Amino acid sequence: MHTFKHAVSSAKRFGGNPQDYQEIHNWFDASKEFFADFRHRALRHHSQGIFEAERIFGITIINSEGKDVPVRYIGEQHVREDCGGFIPTVSDWLRHIRREHWMSKGYEL
Repeated sequence: MHTFKHAVSSAKRFGGNPQDYQEIHNWFDASKEFFADFRHRALRHHSQGIFEAERIFGITIINSEGKDVPVRYIGEQHVREDCGGFIPTVSDWLRHIRREHWMSKGYEL
């Protein structure tokens, strides 16, 4: 889903206009810049990513209607819309990485 569509969805759900939410949705999908398929979601589309967004954008934002909207709710909406209604954990994403030899090989410099 495009970030603008997420922002429109946020405006319908929480009030205000899409521009109130655009920056948060852009942050969730910024990893598309260097990995342009679904796998980009492994970096921010999980419970830890939602809490990280809260640290970056604050506990709440005030939308154009003057309402306080929890950033966590916006993040949960984004992740659920992209992950089939599910909020995965980091572990849910990482457990599907296939082990490669170089990943666990120490090297002394």
